[in-house]
Amino acid sequence: MKNSYIAISAPPDTRIEIDKRAAYHQAGHAAAIYLGNKQKQLPAVHFQIVIKPQPQSDRFTHNHGKYTAKVEGGRLIQSLPMSFAEATQYFSWPEQEECLCAFEADVINLLAGALAEAKYVASRDNEVFNPNLVYLGALKFYGGSSDLEVIAEYLECFMLHKAERDRKLAELFLAAFSFVNKQSNWFSINALAEFILAAHKAQSKDIIQCEEVISLLEASRLAA
Repeated sequence: MKNSYIAISAPPDTRIEIDKRAAYHQAGHAAAIYLGNKQKQLPAVHFQIVIKPQPQSDRFTHNHGKYTAKVEGGRLIQSLPMSFAEATQYFSWPEQEECLCAFEADVINLLAGALAEAKYVASRDNEVFNPNLVYLGALKFYGGSSDLEVIAEYLECFMLHKAERDRKLAELFLAAFSFVNKQSNWFSINALAEFILAAHKAQSKDIIQCEEVISLLEASRLAA
C-alpha cells in the first residue's frame, strides 16, 4: 500500500507526531486486513506499520522532521496475473471461489484506508459520513489516489469490460464503507490510530509489528 503522509516540519532533533489523518488511514488499512479477512475466513497474511523520516530530496527542500507512515504487506494476492480467468482456468470451483474472495478482499482493504480517513475528518468536523457524500471519486481527497491506481490494476486483471469493472468497484466500495462504518470496526480503527500516534510520539516505535496490531485489535473487539 503506497499511501504516505507528511507531517508538519519541526526543529532539528525534534520528533513530531504523525498527522492524525495519516494514522486513521493506516489504521483503516490494517483493521480491514486483519479483521475483514478474518470475518471472511480468509488466510492470515503478514503486514506491519512502518514509520520513518521522509528523505530530503535536495538541499532546497525542508523535509527535516517530517515523517511518513504506511502499511507494508497485507496482500492476499502477492502478484497480479495478466488475467484472473487464465490464472484460475485449471482451478476447481472451490479454489476459484477462494481466489475470487481474496481478490475482492484486497480491493476492500485498500479502500478502507481512505474511507477511515474520511470518517475521521467527518467526525472531527461534525459532518455527515455517508456513501453519497464520501463517494468513490472523493477518496483522492483522503489520500486514496495511489490505492485507486492499484485497485484499477486489480480490476483490469479481474474483468475485461469497463462496465463490469465499474459495477464491481461500486459493489466493493460499498462493502468497504460498511466495514469502516460498522460501530465495532470503527472502535477498533480508533484504538489502532491512537496507538500509532502515541507510539510515535513517545519515540518508542518505528515499526509496529503485525503481532502487536493483532493483539490491539483483538483487545479492542473485546472492549467494544
